[in-house]
Amino acid sequence: MAIVDLTHMVSSGMQVFPGDPEVEITGALSISADGAQVARLHLGSHSGTHVDAPCHSIKGGRTTSEVGLEELTGEALVLHLPHLEADAEIAWHHLAGQVTGTVPRIVLLATGWDRLFGTGEYLSHPVLSPAAAEELWSRGMRVLAVDTLNPDRTLQPGQEFSLPVHELVLGSDGLIVENVRGAAALPSRCRVGFFPLHLAAADGAPVRAVAWV
Repeated sequence: MAIVDLTHMVSSGMQVFPGDPEVEITGALSISADGAQVARLHLGSHSGTHVDAPCHSIKGGRTTSEVGLEELTGEALVLHLPHLEADAEIAWHHLAGQVTGTVPRIVLLATGWDRLFGTGEYLSHPVLSPAAAEELWSRGMRVLAVDTLNPDRTLQPGQEFSLPVHELVLGSDGLIVENVRGAAALPSRCRVGFFPLHLAAADGAPVRAVAWV
């Protein structure tokens, strides 16, 4: 059994959600001057591969302090969705052929869009329809993971900004993991783990995401 790293490397200047804090890693101490090397990190709670806690978009929702590791580790259903166009909406009919009966608590959408991470095209990613998200939830999904910046639409010019999939999943006390890397190479069933930084009462946290295959 091999461990597959599903995490984008956190680095200065990496792509973040528009308007989020930029990532900057600089030197704070040095061996020559201080006897030890220490880096200073500046980043948002949703930098790189990360988990959204319910309070990210739901007032009064759980924080990272209230999310257990057992919720973010276990068998996952990987739904492969290759060849989607920019801004495509993933409807239930795109998924139905890969879903039979109930689903594991972790569902990972593998679009292959992570190949565009760091480019402007990455912002025009496919999105999950609210109806498809609701169907997955009704079948047992409690953690929705995606290899895109967002299960909802990131670019919403000329309209009131809305996050319907976030509202459904986080509003039902579930979790969302975004910016997963390399999911397209995974089998349809595997064990995964998303291990967030242990941040106190935050709205999200970077994770180290892995799969065992």
